[in-house]
Amino acid sequence: MEGLPFLPGNTFKDPTKTKHHVSQSLGYKNGYQVPKAYPTVGIGGQPLPVNQLTESELDELANFQPTLTYGKAKQAPPEAFVPAHVAFDKKVLRFYGYFKETVHESPQEYYRVRPVVFYYYLEDDSIAIVEPPKENSGIPQGKFIKRQRVPKNDVGDHYTWKDINLSQNVSVYGRVFRITDCDQFTRSFLESEGVEVNQPESIPADPYLVSRSEATALKTYKTPTAFDKLKQFIELDRKVLRFFALWDDTASMYGEARPFIIHYYLVDDTLEIREVHQTNDGRDPFPVLIRRGRVPKDRFNLPNTFPSVALELSDAEVKDYFTPRDFVIGETVVINGRRFVLYDCDNFTKAWYYQHFGVTEFNCIDVSKKFPGLASMEIPPYNKFGSLEDSMQNVVSIVPEPPKKDFVKMMEQGTTQLRYEAMMDSIRPEDKNRRFIISYRLADDMVNIYETPTRNSGIPGGNYLKRARVAKPNSTPEKPQYYGPADFGIGAKINIFGQRFVITNCDAFVLKYMEQHPAQFPSAVVDSVRAKLSENESRNQDAMRGGMSNLRRTEGDLFRLVSEVKSQLKRLGITDKARIDEMFLKYNTDRLGYIDVSKLQDLCKKMILPYDEDICAAIVNEFGSDGRMDLEQWRRFIEG
Repeated sequence: MEGLPFLPGNTFKDPTKTKHHVSQSLGYKNGYQVPKAYPTVGIGGQPLPVNQLTESELDELANFQPTLTYGKAKQAPPEAFVPAHVAFDKKVLRFYGYFKETVHESPQEYYRVRPVVFYYYLEDDSIAIVEPPKENSGIPQGKFIKRQRVPKNDVGDHYTWKDINLSQNVSVYGRVFRITDCDQFTRSFLESEGVEVNQPESIPADPYLVSRSEATALKTYKTPTAFDKLKQFIELDRKVLRFFALWDDTASMYGEARPFIIHYYLVDDTLEIREVHQTNDGRDPFPVLIRRGRVPKDRFNLPNTFPSVALELSDAEVKDYFTPRDFVIGETVVINGRRFVLYDCDNFTKAWYYQHFGVTEFNCIDVSKKFPGLASMEIPPYNKFGSLEDSMQNVVSIVPEPPKKDFVKMMEQGTTQLRYEAMMDSIRPEDKNRRFIISYRLADDMVNIYETPTRNSGIPGGNYLKRARVAKPNSTPEKPQYYGPADFGIGAKINIFGQRFVITNCDAFVLKYMEQHPAQFPSAVVDSVRAKLSENESRNQDAMRGGMSNLRRTEGDLFRLVSEVKSQLKRLGITDKARIDEMFLKYNTDRLGYIDVSKLQDLCKKMILPYDEDICAAIVNEFGSDGRMDLEQWRRFIEG
């Protein structure tokens, strides 16, 4: 291939060639693009050996003198004028310096050192002064003087690069700057122009910045080998010595002996003094007399020049603090002018003193005589006004409050009542026939007594005792004992505010409640109630009149029997509404608010009236509805 002539058809492409780009024909020198004298590589980066000169060709060119061959050459024309803004474009001299600024009314600094940078532009002799920004300086920094020609004197001259040198002062607009250093380009330029550059200086440190850097620098500590606070914290944390002390101030006017507790914290050798408060001691509840801290033995042993009004005590003034060796049981220790007698300590303190100091004897002092006991509060006798609970509230509190109620018991019991029939235990003959109904409400243990009216007795019936809690005789106001459901047995005598009553009967609900709660009632009370109710039932069955009639009735007999029952009730003349309501409540044993056929049969049986089921059903259907009668229907039946 190499021997073929360079003609069309005699050249072939290299199939393995993959690069076909045009090579760069420019080079770079000092940051500027300079065209190459001749290409050295071709398309695809292939070297061009034809443009390379040999060594002999280079020697021939070096010895070639055109003047010997062609004669003297013509003088070259003068170069074109180059202006200063083109010749010195982007050429800037940089100087480093500082100036001092006086600080007024500041105890931390008297002056500041503010470093600056001078930029001298050679193209127009202008100067710009820039202050490098400092983090968190609090001073607006950046451009100190904008780029301009700076006047040198009052004549009108301006600063040039010949007027600026190292280690000299430059006055700009009344402020004096100290030039300390410059960069390498500036130094080379000045030396090339024949200027002798002075030795550089260092910028002095700003006292405030130095103090701030020392405060924010990472601090290192050297722990002495004889005492290690970390070891003390690990071993003695939460270990406290407790001493029982007495401050006896009885020698002074109105003084007294007051107990205190001294806590000595071993972890940091601090102590605190806490006052022991008792109930009704008449003192404000401030528990701490001396708060926790290191307490000096003599806080007044200070130099006369120490400004105690403005400064607090520190380790530089006080060297002697309280230690565990200063606390001895049975001795007196003076703390901030008070004399405390250490009369005892706890078991941990005794064990710690034995382990570290070998102390085995602790001279404990009996100081019980120093503390006079408080006068006991005597409760005055009950004056019979109001309830016992209300009267007690006036004793225990200046502003009496209502007695607290057992809301849980009230929610459980609701309106449940136990009803008993009683008679008055009196020697007067007019009281023998008086009958009473005692209602015991289980929600709040209150008793209500109602007297049934008797015609031609001369004693009006009605409420005999409003609802109240009744205390047993000989019970004290401090611990009163009240009557409960277990005290109401058949034949029991109840003393209610000086008047005695004998329980003679009760309703069937009392026995039902007793059987549901057998733990609340003695067996004798339950047996007496059960026997009495059985006796009542048998006596009703053995009544001479008003028994069950098993005769076969003809048409119209039922109507005549119902009319007979109504006429018999009308002859009784029951007109008192209270008595009618009492009869309804008496037979409303289930507390459902109505009376059915079976309860009406019991009523007719006790009143010695026919109590056949068809007769009672006819009466209920006439005066009631759905086989029962409520209170209003019952009233119409009795009164009609």
